[in-house]
Amino acid sequence: MMNDFLTLGSDGRVVDHEGKTLDYKRDLSGSEGVLRTVVAFANSAGGRLVVGVADDRSVVGVDDPVTAEMRLANLIADSIRPQLLPTIELITLDGRTVLVANVPVGGQRPYYLKEAGRYGGAYVRLGSSNRRATRLLTDDLARGAGSRTFDRQINPQADIDDIDPPVLERLLDRPIGEEELLTLELVGRENGRLRPTNAGLLVACPGPQRFFPHAWVQCGRFRGRDGLDLVDQADVRGPLPLAVDEVMSFLQRHRFLRAEFGAGDPEWNWRRRDISSIPETAIRELVVNALVHSSYSYGGTAIKVIFYDRAIVVESPGGLVPGVTIEQITHGVSVQRNPALARVFREAGLVELWGMGLRTVIRDLADGGYEPPDIEELHERLRVTVRIPDHDPRRFTPARPRKIAGAGGGTGARASESSEQMIKSDHQVDSPSHQVDSLSHQVGRLDESALGVLIAVSERDLSRSELLAGLGLTNETRNARRHLDPLLEAGLIEWTVPDRPNSRLQRYRITDAGRARLNSPLGAAE
Repeated sequence: MMNDFLTLGSDGRVVDHEGKTLDYKRDLSGSEGVLRTVVAFANSAGGRLVVGVADDRSVVGVDDPVTAEMRLANLIADSIRPQLLPTIELITLDGRTVLVANVPVGGQRPYYLKEAGRYGGAYVRLGSSNRRATRLLTDDLARGAGSRTFDRQINPQADIDDIDPPVLERLLDRPIGEEELLTLELVGRENGRLRPTNAGLLVACPGPQRFFPHAWVQCGRFRGRDGLDLVDQADVRGPLPLAVDEVMSFLQRHRFLRAEFGAGDPEWNWRRRDISSIPETAIRELVVNALVHSSYSYGGTAIKVIFYDRAIVVESPGGLVPGVTIEQITHGVSVQRNPALARVFREAGLVELWGMGLRTVIRDLADGGYEPPDIEELHERLRVTVRIPDHDPRRFTPARPRKIAGAGGGTGARASESSEQMIKSDHQVDSPSHQVDSLSHQVGRLDESALGVLIAVSERDLSRSELLAGLGLTNETRNARRHLDPLLEAGLIEWTVPDRPNSRLQRYRITDAGRARLNSPLGAAE
């Protein structure tokens, strides 16, 4: 056999580390550990078992390779059910012979140790270790190996009245009849009657949690360096496709916004644009992936979306679908756990291209100046962590985007290079100090609201409530931060009581710079 996967370093040790699809054994003396690895490979993503390499990755080889090869083949044939037939070959490393068993992903999952039985002897691969599968996971392995996935199966406890067609019609923006429900595999026929499938309940039942208690999203915002200070939470329930916007709304309550002003770009039309302090497009894609690819057939924990000061974490139950690895999914390999569910998400416009989700996430994060996500396969869960700027208001510094979509005006300059940036909170968690104090602001060009402020205060001094009311806005801090603070920082307006910002006598008035801007040709043109 030609060695095309093991590399020796200068110290004589194998360079490749153990992982989900690679395991080393010094010899066959610990036969149970060998068999557990083979079973775990067959139930997960396949892999290579190399016999003759020590724990420190030094090559020790095997004595009497032909006899060892026969023994390994007999162990697998006699001890694993259903029958599994990996290819076993001999290769030479550093002058020594080692055995390599190439174990494919089994088509008759679950595989298990015969002596321990189906529910005691099934194992799955998690990183470089083998974990015994729970009863529920064992059953899920069997469903995944069959031709009819869990989401396509008729739910024996539900009736057609548990499906609410208007939910689907609003989601897909078209009338939905019986035939289309059958085509989408949201219902099936049983004894001449229409019955909902699991996918139908997940996407069109007003309360799918009656049938799947863990099919919901738990959101939390934790503050502090240790991430233990819970300041906000939300439980998102109901049809799964509708959860996407609710989860994003929760995250948006705790973001910051960076205000950028057009600098000659015709697409901006000289107006202000707010840019989120978190990579919302990438996070949204991760939330969709979690909803579509989670396992709803077992478990007792919800999907989790956790907003820490320095990271956003998305966790989904079920782990990776058997047959794929983390490396594969980041390169576009897609194996669908819930194809009927995924189809509804796609037709609703929530999924773009099959298999492109994580690749899109990685690209969007890079374009926004963020690090690649950390992807971890935990026991029966998949965790994706996106690193973000520290959202403690005392330390927040925005990410520096690699590029800004749509900022390609005639001058070729990026808008962020032509103006300072204003940071504000889109949601006050505990106090007005949620605004970052240390950043300077500058108005590069006036939008209509800014021009309206200058006109309003050009006649007489106005209180905040009077000024915002004149602009058709409510007297809220968020409106003052958006429309008044940039002009204060730019020196176009000022407070009448500058040393007491919160004084009840506080008023706003135009400055000489503001009058000059208002009377300039640019101001008049606005």
